[in-house]
Amino acid sequence: MATEEPQASQKFMDVDIIAPEGVLKPRAETEILGKRAIEYLLRIGLDRPIRVMDMCCGSGNLAVAIALHVPDCRVWAADLTEAAVRAAKRNVERHKLSDRVEIRQGDLFAAFDGDNLNDTVDLVVCNPPYISAARLDGPGANLLLKEPREAFDGGPFGLSIHQRLIRDAVAFLKPGGLLMCEFGEGQDRQVASLIARSRGYHPPESVPDPNGIPRVAVARRLDPDNGRAKRPEQ
Repeated sequence: MATEEPQASQKFMDVDIIAPEGVLKPRAETEILGKRAIEYLLRIGLDRPIRVMDMCCGSGNLAVAIALHVPDCRVWAADLTEAAVRAAKRNVERHKLSDRVEIRQGDLFAAFDGDNLNDTVDLVVCNPPYISAARLDGPGANLLLKEPREAFDGGPFGLSIHQRLIRDAVAFLKPGGLLMCEFGEGQDRQVASLIARSRGYHPPESVPDPNGIPRVAVARRLDPDNGRAKRPEQ
């Protein structure tokens, strides 16, 4: 069994991650999200442990990378599939992070019902499914050969999970906390619209990939005591 581990491993943000067949493989574009998250967490300089939630965690690549790069943070991560949760737990144990990274199986934030995390989280990160169901049944079908449909299928327009994520993250983020999520090429305006319609955030920032294509949204939760909208800190 030990001989299989290197074959199923790959680097994500200089961290060795096991992503077996049946689990979404970490991709380079998700490093844009991970790097922005780590930059923010290292900058905020809180006098207490930093709280992070990672939704749709897959193999746990974001949760593990963030925990390794930000020693003062605690991470709660969840995924819907048993295979992903099993892989994520394996990666957490492999990097000796079990005391700071909690992996649960569940549907987005429902995995942490009863954990009293409401209004306490500094950062929510998510690499949600964002490919339309029609594309997966047509030109994108090759994506499903070794990776699960749940990791790609974002519903009719590719934004079903984004809609729920944006709506539900507000309850967990502390005022001023950040939501960061990845999206597909050409989805930046739709995601910005979902954020605006939620009325829970300041106007978002879009983070581009090396080719200048927006791939990550960053939105700060509104502070009820401060009605003045502003963009996330650069």
